[in-house]
Amino acid sequence: MKYYTINELAMMTGFTTRTLRNYINSGILKGEKTDGVWQFSADNFIDFISNPNIVSGIKSKMNAQALDFIADDKKKENHICTILDFYVNDDESEEISDFFCNQMNCSPKSSTKFSLQRNGRNTRVTLSGPEDIISEMICRYYSK
Repeated sequence: MKYYTINELAMMTGFTTRTLRNYINSGILKGEKTDGVWQFSADNFIDFISNPNIVSGIKSKMNAQALDFIADDKKKENHICTILDFYVNDDESEEISDFFCNQMNCSPKSSTKFSLQRNGRNTRVTLSGPEDIISEMICRYYSK
């Protein structure tokens, strides 16, 4: 079974690791601590991002990502911001999440951003960053 780290959850939701730890302490986010490291199953992640108390925060973070991209009109290189909407089942949503998490973990630029939101069968991925990196990620996804 695939597990996500707290850093991967932070990357996908836009929340800081501190905020995620607060959600763990309050019982909203469930996971396992193994050898001092938090791990979250896909079910833990889906339950968390589907929680009505969390959905609006994730939407705000995703909207901010797109708005920040638009507001930054002094970029020094070509950038892309794209939103991908998928109508998929839980297994396919997990595959999408895994794929883009792995891509982000291998991304050479810290200016690359990724977020993921689920609403029933709808999974939304928002990507922004240097044109070459985002284009390659999308090409890799559709050629897999």
